Amino acid sequence: MKTMQIEILPSAERGVTNNGWLDSRHSFNFGDYFETERLNFGTLRVFNEDIVKGGKGFDEHPHENMEILTVVLEGSLKHKDSTGSESTLAKGDVQRMSAGTGVTHSEYNASSEEPVHFFQIWIYPKERGLAPSYEQKHFPDTLFKNTLFPIACGKPSETSLLLNQDATLYRGDFEKGLRVEYTPGSKNHGCFLFVMSGKVSVGESILGKGDAAQISHSDGFEIEILSLAKILLVELSLFGI
Repeated sequence: MKTMQIEILPSAERGVTNNGWLDSRHSFNFGDYFETERLNFGTLRVFNEDIVKGGKGFDEHPHENMEILTVVLEGSLKHKDSTGSESTLAKGDVQRMSAGTGVTHSEYNASSEEPVHFFQIWIYPKERGLAPSYEQKHFPDTLFKNTLFPIACGKPSETSLLLNQDATLYRGDFEKGLRVEYTPGSKNHGCFLFVMSGKVSVGESILGKGDAAQISHSDGFEIEILSLAKILLVELSLFGI
C-alpha cells in the first residue's frame, strides 16, 4: 500500500499583497506576509501568483543565491538586469534566473494596457556563489496535454530549463476523469502540488483553484482529475538547504 503525509494549503489562506497595481498571492512568507509555519517546504522558498497591471512592475531590486523561475500564463513581462541582459517573456515562456553571487533586475509589464499573469517560484540552490546566469524557453500548451511535462529540472535536458538544485517543475493540463500516478524519485523528496484551475483530488483531499498540497514521505500517489484542470507540481529535496 502506498503511503504519504499530506498538508493542504487552501487558496483562501495564502498571503495577499494588493497595492493597486499588483495583485499577488503567496503560498509562503513573502513581503509583509509572515506565518511561522509557512517559511518554506524543503528547498522551495517562494511560490507566488502575480497579476500586474499594464505599465506597472517591480523596480530594480537585488537577488543572490536563489534559483528563480518565472512562468508567464497571460500577457508579457519585460526583464532587465545588471549583467546587461534584457528580454521579454510572453505567454508560454519560462525563465530561469540563477542569482548566484548577486544580481539586480527589474520586471515590468510589457503592455501599457493589458495585465500580465505569472508565477514566480524560488528554490534554494544546490551550490552557492556561482556566477549569475539566465535561460529562457517557450513551452506551447500542447506539451502539457494530459501529461506532467518537466519545465525545469536539475539534469541537463534539451527540452527543460536547467536548475542548480535536485528539483523538477512540471506542468500538466488534464481532461476530466483521468487518474495521474506519480512516484517521487526519492523518499527524501517532497512534492508541492498547485492547482492553477479546475478541481483535483489527492489522498482524501479535494483541491480547487489556488489550493496546494505539500506531500512528503511518499512512495507514490495518485491525482484524480475531477474537472478540466491545470496543475503545477514541484518535486524537490526536503533536506538540501
